[in-house]
Amino acid sequence: MGGADVHTVAICSPELQATFVPGAGMLCSSLRHEGDELLAPRGGVRAYAEHGSTMGIPLLYPWANRLAGSRYPGPHGDVALAPDNALLKFDANGLPIHGAIPGALPWELLGAEADRLHARLRWERADLLAIFPFAHALELRASISAATLRIETSVFAPHDAPAPVPVSFGYHPYLAIPASDRRDWQLELPACKRVLLDDRMIPTGLGEELARRRLTLADSGWDDAFSELEQPACFAVSSGATRIELDLGEGYSHAQVYSPGGAPFICFEPMSALTNALISRDALPVVEPGGEFLASFSISVTR
Repeated sequence: MGGADVHTVAICSPELQATFVPGAGMLCSSLRHEGDELLAPRGGVRAYAEHGSTMGIPLLYPWANRLAGSRYPGPHGDVALAPDNALLKFDANGLPIHGAIPGALPWELLGAEADRLHARLRWERADLLAIFPFAHALELRASISAATLRIETSVFAPHDAPAPVPVSFGYHPYLAIPASDRRDWQLELPACKRVLLDDRMIPTGLGEELARRRLTLADSGWDDAFSELEQPACFAVSSGATRIELDLGEGYSHAQVYSPGGAPFICFEPMSALTNALISRDALPVVEPGGEFLASFSISVTR
C-alpha cells in the first residue's frame, strides 16, 4: 500500500470547497467554508489510504463499523476473512472493521466539473471478491451548491449476478467547528431508537426509544448506534454563529454518533445497514440482479 496515489480533485462554490482523493477510496479529505476547515485531519490522507486510519469524510466499504466475527454468509457458502489479509483492518478485539483498506480500491474518476464530480469502482478483482464475493459496480457523485455538499452513492448489481448484492456501507464524517471549544458545542439529534451494544460494540438486539434532543457535548464520550430515525433525519453541531448540519436522504436507515471524550471532532455517520448486518442479516438491504441501491446525505454550513 506504500504507493497509494494521494492526488486530489476539488469542487467548489463561492462559499464551500471539498477536496477528494480517488486513490484513497474517494476520501473527502477537506471541506472548507469561506476558507475555514470543517474536517478533522487526524493522521492524514496517507495513513488513511495505507492503513485505514479514518479522517475527513471516508467511505467505509463494503461494510461500515464492525463485524462480530471473521465469517459471514456468501453466495456459495461462508466467506472467511483471514487476519493476515493486507486488504483488511481489525479492531482491538480482532473484529474486521470498516471494510477494505481504501488505498487498494481501484476508483476511476469519470468526470469532474467546477461544482461536481462522478467516480466509479468496479468490484471485480480477485482479491476484492475474496473478501466480498459479489461482483458489482459502485458509483459516487458529489456536488456543491452554495454552502451544501451532497454525496450520492449507488450500488449496481449486474443482470447476470448469481445472487443479490448485500448493502452495508457507510460514511464517517469527522466534523469540527473552527476556532471553538468542543465543550461548548451544541448537538441536535433526531428522534430515534438507541441500539444497545455489547462490550465489543456489536448490537445486542435491544434498544431504547429517544425523543429529539438538544444537548451540550462538553467532555462526554460517544460511540452510539441509532436506528428507526425520524424522517427526515437531521444531525447538527453548532457553536456561536456556526452550525454544521448533516441531513440523511434515502438509503440511510441507521447512524452512529462518535466522539471520544475530549476529542476535537464529532462524527455523525450515515449507515445503510445496522452494524454487523452482513452476519446478523438484520434488515440487511440487498440489490437484486439488474437493480440499483441509492443513498444520499448532505452537509450544510451556516454562519
